[in-house]
Amino acid sequence: MASKLPQTPPQPLRTNDGDSVVLERRAQKTKPPQMYQVVMLNDDYTPMEFVVMVLQQFFSKDRETATQIMLKIHLDGKGVCGVFSKDVAASKVDQVMDAANQAGHPLQCLSEPID
Repeated sequence: MASKLPQTPPQPLRTNDGDSVVLERRAQKTKPPQMYQVVMLNDDYTPMEFVVMVLQQFFSKDRETATQIMLKIHLDGKGVCGVFSKDVAASKVDQVMDAANQAGHPLQCLSEPID
């Protein structure tokens, strides 16, 4: 992790009475974290019901939403399962891949940054 250069402290402003000091507040601008979408890829071997189960279990989708995503994956070749921070997206991909491997399915899942 790269460190930032230290910011210069706010400059004190003197009031007319000479005794009190007021510090000028500078707003800090922080960028929101880079978000990643978890994408599931279609294959000809993984059962549709398994994909629906994975979407329900790991992405907290209801049955109807999971079925819609599964059909999008099936028809378009890939589908977005959710949008997360980098670490959470990587964990979701690992969970899906582990579940697919344990069940003996070649299901593929990946995360990609959102522009």
